[in-house]
Amino acid sequence: MSSKNSNKLNVPQARAAMDKFKMEAANEVGVNLKEGYNGDLTSREAGSVGGQMVKNTLPVRKTKFERESRTDEGHQLIVKYVARLE
Repeated sequence: MSSKNSNKLNVPQARAAMDKFKMEAANEVGVNLKEGYNGDLTSREAGSVGGQMVKNTLPVRKTKFERESRTDEGHQLIVKYVARLE
């Protein structure tokens, strides 16, 4: 079975910007990422870099539910949404 590599940028000119972004994300999580081959990284280190990149790219949504009492008549439901867009 042949495998299809989907790890290609849609805009090849964006390679330098993506490499810079990856280095910044690695620096934020304390991973020693170097130019070129990084096969000596553990899966956890590599995953933390990717996770940091996703965290910085996508908005964060948190939901918080608070209820005074579930059994009282007319109980309150407070919903708080927190979002971060960059």
